[in-house]
Amino acid sequence: MIGAAVLLAGCGAAPESPGGASAGAGGDLVEGFTPCIISDDGGWNDRSFNQSAKEGIDKAAAELGVKAIDVESSSANDYAPNLENLVAEGCTFIVAVGFKLSADTVASATANPNLQYAIIDDRADIDEDGKTDAPNIKPLLFDTVQAAYLGGYAAAAYSAENGVNKVGTVGGVPIPPVTIFMDGFVDGVKKYDEDKGASVQTFGWDVAAQNGSFTGGFAANDPAKQAAKGLLDQGVDVLLPVGGPIYISAAEAIRDGGSKSVLLGVDSDLAKADETVSDLVLTSIMKRIDTAVYDSVMQASKGEFDVTPYVGTLENDGVGLADFGSAFTLPDGLTDEISALREQIISGSLEVTSPSSP
Repeated sequence: MIGAAVLLAGCGAAPESPGGASAGAGGDLVEGFTPCIISDDGGWNDRSFNQSAKEGIDKAAAELGVKAIDVESSSANDYAPNLENLVAEGCTFIVAVGFKLSADTVASATANPNLQYAIIDDRADIDEDGKTDAPNIKPLLFDTVQAAYLGGYAAAAYSAENGVNKVGTVGGVPIPPVTIFMDGFVDGVKKYDEDKGASVQTFGWDVAAQNGSFTGGFAANDPAKQAAKGLLDQGVDVLLPVGGPIYISAAEAIRDGGSKSVLLGVDSDLAKADETVSDLVLTSIMKRIDTAVYDSVMQASKGEFDVTPYVGTLENDGVGLADFGSAFTLPDGLTDEISALREQIISGSLEVTSPSSP
């Protein structure tokens, strides 16, 4: 079911400009502007990319003083009818959250060429010709491998400091927005080993073969817990679960096994997004989806919609590493080393890439 809320900036509605367009923050709005958003089957409470995207559109709507419409999908079967419902509700700008909505978003955009769309984590390039398949879709992409590389380096340093020298990663399903994290993580560990003459092992993902450990979905369930347990049983003390709510299952596996292992979060700053696991979160590899969605809504609201793909990088702060948890003792000099690596990646002197890079 579609839920709609009137979100007002400050204590009251924005004043009306001539012609009925609301004059929200930053100038007059396109008349009738209605921003909308559809989740994938992870739902709004995933503490990850769906929730982050919704926070971005909610913030924009609040500042603009407009009604934002959101619709939550519980399965892939919901995508097409939910998009149809958003069109019927009068949406003028629709944000599709995630790779899995690609085909249905292209179909909706093609059928409604006068509406504007954005899609997260996908180019909406179904025929794989290098071009977005509808001229009214703006891709919101993230070169997450850059931030994941820093996360992998930090994980290796932490594990080496503890004398464990084993880290691991598990994904939800093998799709580019997931494997890009895993690529960067493994390569970051490799960089640490090269720089320090260390021998930290990585479990769960083979970059060259592009295969590894997956839970089979993005649900927090027993298969996800068992996949995490499989890595913990191999002795890893830093675990990167990539796939929204599967971190919940990973945390359960750590606690149930009495392990001293820690987690890396993905997408959002997990220690802040879910305080029930904050004691386990060393840091998080972030995609600032909320900012990308917010900016795209604000641009569309002013008649400045541009289908040129947005790509979040370390340089534009579209991706990054969260603060380290205060409860953890870090190796001396680690934060300075991370900062130096970040600058090298930004300058191009250190090339960090993935087969899944946008």
